[in-house]
Amino acid sequence: MWVHSKLTSIDRKKFIAQGKIQFGGNVWLKIYGTLSCASGKRMKKQNRVFFKNEMEATRHGFRPCGHCLREKYLQWIEQESG
Repeated sequence: MWVHSKLTSIDRKKFIAQGKIQFGGNVWLKIYGTLSCASGKRMKKQNRVFFKNEMEATRHGFRPCGHCLREKYLQWIEQESG
């Protein structure tokens, strides 16, 4: 997991190009989503973290975004209520 505020813009772009960063998350809400998600783009930089993959995000206790990862979010709700 990478913290947005601790990465330079050059490193962030490089990690995205290399596939080291594929998802973004909100550290306070514990929600992760795609880098192109409109909800994620509105997030404050100090609250943003990055993940290589979904497994890393879920391992850190994050849940899928209800906007950009709708199907996975609905599966998560089903698991939580079951």
